[in-house]
Amino acid sequence: MAQNNIISRRTLMLAMSSFAAFSASGAHALSGPQAESVVQNAVADINKIIASGKSEAAMLRDFKRVFTRYADVNIIALTTLGPARRSASKAQVRAYVSAFQDYFTRKYGRRFREFIGGKISVQGSRKSKSNFEVQSTAKLRGSSPFKVLWLVSDRSGSPRIFNMIIEGVNVLTSERAEIGAMLDKRKGDLDRLTADLRSLG
Repeated sequence: MAQNNIISRRTLMLAMSSFAAFSASGAHALSGPQAESVVQNAVADINKIIASGKSEAAMLRDFKRVFTRYADVNIIALTTLGPARRSASKAQVRAYVSAFQDYFTRKYGRRFREFIGGKISVQGSRKSKSNFEVQSTAKLRGSSPFKVLWLVSDRSGSPRIFNMIIEGVNVLTSERAEIGAMLDKRKGDLDRLTADLRSLG
């Protein structure tokens, strides 16, 4: 049961890690307070969807709009693809990114309801190389509080959350391993993986 709780935490927080941005004028404008605002805005947007009372299908549509608008989709998708991106054509990469976005929306959007009653408190931020780490404490209903680091970058032109570290676990690395295993299972056939991602999640 403890392991299931940890998995649930990681899954939920990875979902949340993919939603939020704070408008900025340029790559050098990112600051600690702005990075913290990214996280706070992410939590607010997600809570609105959760509290909307809409059907699952409607919530998934809202989730996709938020993901498309705020997440660094290319960074997330290409990081999960790993070394396979180097041998892929531009058309294959575009198709994969699109399919991954749909897959991610379905996979994590369906877990939104599990976060009802949860709370995330932002404690502050610190510079980490070219990024900012925003420290927070998360509490899901029925679980003890746990620490979450949100990684925020503006390398795509505006500040966006691109990764999280939950209780020492790098969730983007974990997702990359999962996608890698899926690709291996398909003997490295990226087109097949892309097609399958459209129906998975």
